[in-house]
Amino acid sequence: MAKVITFGELMLRLAPENYLRFVQSEKYEATFGGAEANVAVSLANYGLDAAFVTKLPEHEIGQAAVNSLRKFGVDTSLIVRGGERVGIYYCEKGASQRPSKVIYDRAYSAISKAKVSDFAWGKIFKGATWFHFTGITPALSDDVAKICLKACEEAKKRGITISCDLNFRKKLWSKEKANEVMTKLCGYVDYCIANEEDAKDVFDIEADNTDINSGKLDRNGYISVAKKLTDKFGFKGVAITLRESLSASDNNWSAMLYTGGEAVFSKKYAMHIVDRVGGGDSFGAGLIYSLVNGYEPQKAIEFAVAASCLKHSIEGDYNMVSVKEVEALAGGNASGRVQR
Repeated sequence: MAKVITFGELMLRLAPENYLRFVQSEKYEATFGGAEANVAVSLANYGLDAAFVTKLPEHEIGQAAVNSLRKFGVDTSLIVRGGERVGIYYCEKGASQRPSKVIYDRAYSAISKAKVSDFAWGKIFKGATWFHFTGITPALSDDVAKICLKACEEAKKRGITISCDLNFRKKLWSKEKANEVMTKLCGYVDYCIANEEDAKDVFDIEADNTDINSGKLDRNGYISVAKKLTDKFGFKGVAITLRESLSASDNNWSAMLYTGGEAVFSKKYAMHIVDRVGGGDSFGAGLIYSLVNGYEPQKAIEFAVAASCLKHSIEGDYNMVSVKEVEALAGGNASGRVQR
């Protein structure tokens, strides 16, 4: 069985009930989530050996965060314990023309204060075949960026496949800093995942004839972006999600996978969104699962997009679906009829 290691921050998610605004809500639902942790949960649900690596405090909130992963079968034995804070993010779900909002309270979290010496990558990577991180993690601090670089160096030495979702977050760092750090890290990456904004924000590579605000997308522009990224970093593959945002509640969703100089596009789903957070992470997990299992490019991108489409219907960060459910949707069963 393939063993996948993911590395990042696991946060406490506090959200008003239903579609209440921050200023309306008198109570908040508490769950946990974070980009790379979300990927690990999906992969564990698909039956892979998935381990999540981070640093969390030893107190009860830190343990609750660990437990949120363990119940889905994620290996938490490599998590480093220490520090004082679990990072927090507040999530207000959008509806119709009102966008969702995220407010971070993650400064001085345990992982953001971690040091290179906290992580024994020789032990962590024992038996591993795949390593995944996102651009969110090195944005947490200069030391965490160094930890990511060390992890990539050690993974590459061991012949481990590396994937990275660019995941640019303007609330965490500037475009200039992201470019500097991610240019170094992407030199080790085999498979790059991005959305319609990431390549432009991080590497100033932009799709032609595309306006993300109007929902107008041009396929040829994205093939050009993937080719430029591949030429720059030597990626084995580039996956780009194509979100056509009609409103906060309704999106069209598809993706492209570029490998070997050829691009394949998935079918397009018209989604009515329950919870958008974690949608990109579920796509990344679906892609990793597909590639680990040797799917050809068309089948791989169809599985990844279907997995992500289903996540948009699920509350919280984690994508709690099975391989059979994803395969059913990818195979064309999109009616939503009751299963009896």
